[in-house]
Amino acid sequence: MIGHMASRIMLVAPWPLLAAGVIVGIGADRHPRLMRSVTTGAAWFALACAILAAAAYGLGATGSETYLSTPLPLHLGALGISVDVDVLTLVMLTLVAFVGMIVARYSKTYMDGDAHEGRFHRWLALTLGSFLTLIVAGNVWGFWISWVATSLCLHELLAFYRDRPGAVLAARKKYLLHRFADASLLSAFVLIVRTLHSAQWAGIAQALAHHSGPLPETLSVAAALIVVSAILKSAQFPTHGWLIQVMEAPTPVSALLHAGIIYTGAFLILRASPLISQIGWAGDVLAAVGLVSIVIASLTMMTMTNIKGALAYSTCAQMGFMLMECGLGLYSIAVLHIIAHSVYKAHAFLSSGSVVEHFRAPKLVVSTAATVGRALLGLVIATAMATGVGAAFGVGLPREPALIVMAVILAVGMTQLLLQALNARTTGAGGLLVRMAGLSALVCSAYFALHMGFVALLGTSVPADPVHVDTAQKVLLGVIALAFLALLLIQQLLPRLSRTAFWRAAYVHFYGGLYADSMLTEFVRGFGPTPAGVAGRRRVLSADPSHEVQS
Repeated sequence: MIGHMASRIMLVAPWPLLAAGVIVGIGADRHPRLMRSVTTGAAWFALACAILAAAAYGLGATGSETYLSTPLPLHLGALGISVDVDVLTLVMLTLVAFVGMIVARYSKTYMDGDAHEGRFHRWLALTLGSFLTLIVAGNVWGFWISWVATSLCLHELLAFYRDRPGAVLAARKKYLLHRFADASLLSAFVLIVRTLHSAQWAGIAQALAHHSGPLPETLSVAAALIVVSAILKSAQFPTHGWLIQVMEAPTPVSALLHAGIIYTGAFLILRASPLISQIGWAGDVLAAVGLVSIVIASLTMMTMTNIKGALAYSTCAQMGFMLMECGLGLYSIAVLHIIAHSVYKAHAFLSSGSVVEHFRAPKLVVSTAATVGRALLGLVIATAMATGVGAAFGVGLPREPALIVMAVILAVGMTQLLLQALNARTTGAGGLLVRMAGLSALVCSAYFALHMGFVALLGTSVPADPVHVDTAQKVLLGVIALAFLALLLIQQLLPRLSRTAFWRAAYVHFYGGLYADSMLTEFVRGFGPTPAGVAGRRRVLSADPSHEVQS
């Protein structure tokens, strides 16, 4: 009995949210307070179930179970209601349930008095319930149905204010791109199930583990389709525009999207990691696409003049980072990254109104002279620190090339901390440098400790970190390291670069997102009438992007 306790608790976790949206939501706008209370209570119930399931799993309730199974034609296996009980599922279930509860509570005050408050809470409940169902689904067809339902319900939240043309157009972009992702994933599942004769995630992983010799071409095509689906869902360049423009949706929706739903693509890669890890080029594509998005989003973020726009580009870059980690085979680090980014981004959006106070606070006086020298000094200190701390934790950096690159990226991050002290022109700068060095060492220690902890925690839920890579992958790793070093130098040299004609022109182009979204916008407009107010709107950018004219 106890063997399946965690499975049964996880199974019922989304039910109250789905029931709230389907049953109570029928008269949502007529009874907004009831809808609000039921949604909030259902979100608390989901979080309680996640915690209880984790506790039951710790006590030995590790059995997965199928509760209903219906055979499908054409050798497509069976459509089943089943729960995949492993650490990855429990971690994601707890994280999303926690974020969902926070967003539901915040929405009680934020949406209070809105004319369609009840409708908002209805779609919030359905979106959360569908996403939680996707996370626990052990059957690929149940996963796909939840995948589509989550996207469709989220669309209603993104287009909640239908009198805002920008929001409607952005939601339409997302809608069409996600339908391509749905079709791609459906095709991938058909190929996988017909080849491996299993429609369960656990069965697919087991079949791949016992397979000897080269994988069939059908699985290579399926891996490519999964990569496409994940890239589209993760709003990677050049399909990222909708993620930036949906900021006209209510703030709780932005928080839920950027701190939860946006991880759907990364979670798909984690679920399909037994397949992706056996097809080297699939990981290389993920890493390359992620790196391009990181670079473009990071450079564009430097030009942003509004808080939410900067946060949106930050999410695009972070999703690229997660896909890059998965492409490098560092799945345990990707899970750790998801948790840290989710908690940070939920707080960032829900407190975005108070960020203005940051700009009123006193600033350190810094010097732009000899910036490259200070940056290189900080990088040398940070690299030595990362190498030393990694060795102290027993991380074999020379034997694990992918971790060498992650250590370089960590050193780049710590360099930013050290530069706050190295660039300071205040009394006590030496003491500040000591404090920043100590903080950097603490961050570095926490990173390696958490990495080792998650490798042990996730166990066989995801493939182990890669030890050997081929020549092409070594070249890719080198390009990744150089890209992060270049971003560090560009950021430090930005005050100087902005005075040159080339970089002023580049600044304008990056401010426009390299115009990739403009082409997508024209493409999407062909699928329906242009929302009123969008057709006549144009933006004229001068050489100084701080001046905008809209007509």
